[in-house]
Amino acid sequence: MEIVIDNCNNIEHGKVEITKGILNIKYAINGTGKTTLSRAICASLADRTNGTSSLSALTPFKAHNDDSIIPSISGDSSINNIQVFDEAYINDFTFQPDELLKGSFDILIRDENYDSLMKEIDALVSEIKLHFAEGNEIDALIKDFTELNESFGRPVRNGVHAASPLAKGFKDGNKVTNIPEGLEVYKDFIQAEDNFKWVKWQLEGSQFIDRSDNCPYCIHDVVDSKGTIKKVSEVYNSKTIQNLNKIVAVFQRLDKYFSDETKVNITKFIDNIDGYTEEQVHYLNEIKSQVSRLNDRFNQLKKIDFYSFKDVDKVIDELRGYKIDPDLYTHLRSEVTLDKVGTINTSIDELIAKAGVLQGKVSIQNKHIEKLVEDNKKTINSFLKNAGYKYNVDLIEDQNGKHRLKLIHTDFNNNEIDEVRTKLSYGERNAFALVLFMFDAVKRSPDLIILDDPISSFDKNKKYAIVEMLFRAGNSFRDKTVLLLTHDFEPIVDMLYHHTDKFIPPSTSFIENKNGQLLEKRIDKNEVQTFVQINTQNVKDSMCILTKLVYLRRLYEISNSKGLGYQLISNALHKRSTPLLFESDSSRVMTEAEILKGTNEILKDIPEFDYDEIIIQITNDEVVRELYNNCENNYEKLHLYRIFYANKQENIQTDIIQKFINQAFHIENDYIYQLNPTKFQTVPQYVIDECDAFINL
Repeated sequence: MEIVIDNCNNIEHGKVEITKGILNIKYAINGTGKTTLSRAICASLADRTNGTSSLSALTPFKAHNDDSIIPSISGDSSINNIQVFDEAYINDFTFQPDELLKGSFDILIRDENYDSLMKEIDALVSEIKLHFAEGNEIDALIKDFTELNESFGRPVRNGVHAASPLAKGFKDGNKVTNIPEGLEVYKDFIQAEDNFKWVKWQLEGSQFIDRSDNCPYCIHDVVDSKGTIKKVSEVYNSKTIQNLNKIVAVFQRLDKYFSDETKVNITKFIDNIDGYTEEQVHYLNEIKSQVSRLNDRFNQLKKIDFYSFKDVDKVIDELRGYKIDPDLYTHLRSEVTLDKVGTINTSIDELIAKAGVLQGKVSIQNKHIEKLVEDNKKTINSFLKNAGYKYNVDLIEDQNGKHRLKLIHTDFNNNEIDEVRTKLSYGERNAFALVLFMFDAVKRSPDLIILDDPISSFDKNKKYAIVEMLFRAGNSFRDKTVLLLTHDFEPIVDMLYHHTDKFIPPSTSFIENKNGQLLEKRIDKNEVQTFVQINTQNVKDSMCILTKLVYLRRLYEISNSKGLGYQLISNALHKRSTPLLFESDSSRVMTEAEILKGTNEILKDIPEFDYDEIIIQITNDEVVRELYNNCENNYEKLHLYRIFYANKQENIQTDIIQKFINQAFHIENDYIYQLNPTKFQTVPQYVIDECDAFINL
């Protein structure tokens, strides 16, 4: 697919090709717009999916006052989901407090086979779970049981906690059912459904009762009834009534589950006039205990799944343990309870009859999990070893039976490391995060995976270990659509040139940004060349004899052939009409014989070489300036610029330009393989723009 991008940050217009199902490497120098390309693709998807205007954030600064310049991207309509490795991913998903990668169980263990087996196991236990899925009766029962238990408050050695809703509602008796003498006139309000609201309203107004002989509500004379009005606030409290109402309602909802005798005693407790007795509290705690135990059993049965039976040899014993003995719940022996318990027990008996099948499924699942654990551990630990890290990972089972990815250090007695984020170096965090990202992205299987300069900061050994991990193994980015944006040439050398037998050849290209125009140029295998190959070719192909001399001088340097030919070229490039011979720390004028010998050496590669003619040409600023302005290659322009200013006293170059000229692009013999700079613009355009300005002053 061809992605067309316009007016995004430093990219005015550009096209890049992304081939589906393989790795796409976009090699570029820094400042080209690699991150902008990544952000634009992601923003476009966000806008299409969520109706946002994310692309507007990429509006170029120069266009902020020009509404006609609008960021846009096209050609990406087939991309419906993207996963990007960046700093945000590292911060949000990796090095969690309880695991190395958020959701490591789902990513590393839960696969199609796991889900398929889990469905089969769930189908076997579904008869039990069905009783909880049909309607809301069991859920409502569990909720009421829980509310009743909570009404007792925190456990105490004897009785009921004094601050519990039960104590607050009933310690002085049920004053809603048993209205105190003299307050009968308020019966309709006290026994109403929203009685606690009325009490609250009445109490708030009673504080004004003594300000006048008139009622603060209706302005009628209340001299004779002030005592009755005040008595309401002495007897009732809105919170107490509210607690009482809730507990009574729970008892009423649970009424059908209690035995007949228990119902009678609960009614007596609820209707107490003077508050509950110690015997009643003891009796209520017995009810609470049974309710709590039955509630726990219901909750266990509701959650029954594979993890309930992981110990294959004990499946039958585990199943029997789930059965409910109604004789142990004397307070709950109603017909409704016995019917529910009987149905559940029958389902468990039916499952016990299928225990052999269940054992088989559980055994297969256990072995599948064990294999996934070992395979994933082996894969990650092999990478860590190859990359030279003294760490291992382990998938450790937690209390819920699920495995979490943990970090182990070999020098720490293979113990788990806490606070991983603070223990790892920046490089270690990036390497770990990138590998974890691979597992995550493979599992999610997005349409496009973007890696924005992920490995440039690593040394060569770790770099290759990461590349091999990401793109060679079967469970990796192999066969995925991946966009790798990088200023690192080594992955191209490894995958396109050296190890084509190990890697699927990637689609590789060089992208440059020339004054906002993003240009893409394909990189083929034959364009990955050694330093010697490049200079040899350029000596033959260059149109300008001055640049031929530059390339030949480099050939002499890389082969350590700094003889008379090398010295003669150096003299020419430094504009010496009389060539000098440099020996140790001294110099002298070259003899005619030495000049002739050096000339003959150069003529083997540059037949048109003539030292005197070169000096005439190189010392003529207009000639060099014209050569510079006619040159279309940034690399050669840079060297012509250097020649132009050789021996000039004026220092008009900025520090950054001097850096590029004298160091970064003077001798690149520290690179074994590279792209030919006459074809691929590896010199930043902004450097050449500066040179243009200086040379044409």
